[in-house]
Amino acid sequence: MEGITTQVLAATPMQGIVFGLLSIPVCLWVAYTDLSEMKIRNEAVLALFAIFAVAGPFLMPFDVYLSRYLHLLAILMLGFGLATIGAMGAGDAKFAAAMAPFVAFGDVAEIMVLFAVLLVLTWTLHRSARMVEPVRNLAPGWKSWAEPKAFPMGITLASTQLSYLAMAALL
Repeated sequence: MEGITTQVLAATPMQGIVFGLLSIPVCLWVAYTDLSEMKIRNEAVLALFAIFAVAGPFLMPFDVYLSRYLHLLAILMLGFGLATIGAMGAGDAKFAAAMAPFVAFGDVAEIMVLFAVLLVLTWTLHRSARMVEPVRNLAPGWKSWAEPKAFPMGITLASTQLSYLAMAALL
């Protein structure tokens, strides 16, 4: 069946490329600060939001762009509910909300599976790495090494954002 293309995700390759490239520095910043300080800074949340707010109108129809703000509101409300009961940090909730407009509604199932897989992977890698003294010695001041129960979810959220956008760009 020559000439037939099937798009795996609802997000377009152009959205994946542009949003992905623009998101890289913010996601790296979030991962680093969450690992080292167990904090996701408000400036990083605002930077990610600004990327969507500025680039979004050029990458999708305006009505779709506006509807994506509903994703932000829904995840913000859910995230703050979870933060209120101690199920996640407020920084994680805010960053997840800033990520939400980047996700096409048709990709909700895919992003949930991707997040779940990356959560298991990042949690396992982080917990394994902190048990290895030479690895810990590479970043001796990181607060996440000493946290008995808390996990730097920023590494999972950032890797989910970048992986989703990479998949949109490549698939």
